[in-house]
Amino acid sequence: MDKQELTCISCPIGCHLEVTNTEQGYVIRGNQCKRGETYAISELTSPTRVLTSTIGVKGGFLNRLPVRTNSPIPKDKLFAVMEIINTVIVNAPIKAGDIILKNLLGTGVDLIASRSISE
Repeated sequence: MDKQELTCISCPIGCHLEVTNTEQGYVIRGNQCKRGETYAISELTSPTRVLTSTIGVKGGFLNRLPVRTNSPIPKDKLFAVMEIINTVIVNAPIKAGDIILKNLLGTGVDLIASRSISE
C-alpha cells in the first residue's frame, strides 16, 4: 500500500487528505466533501495546473504582459509550454482575454492576456 498526504485546493476549507493506494483502488480520508475525493484522484493520476507567466510587449506603455492558460494543462507539459511562451513578443494594443497562442502543444488550451495594455 502506497500512502500520500495532500491538501485539497478545491474549496476554501483546504482539507488535509490521506490517500492510500490499495489493490481495490484509492482510499481517501479527511475530505469534508466529494470534491476532495475527486481532487485527490485527479492529482495522483493526472495532475494539471493553470500556468501564469509574462511575455514581452512592443509599443505599449508596459513592456511585459501577464498571461495565463485558459484552463489547466498537464503538469508534465509545463516546462515545454514555458519554452514556447518565453519566445513570444506581442505588439500593443492588447485587451484582457485576447488569445495570444492557440492549442498549446496540442492540449486544446489557449494562452490568453490577463490585462489590457494600450499603446
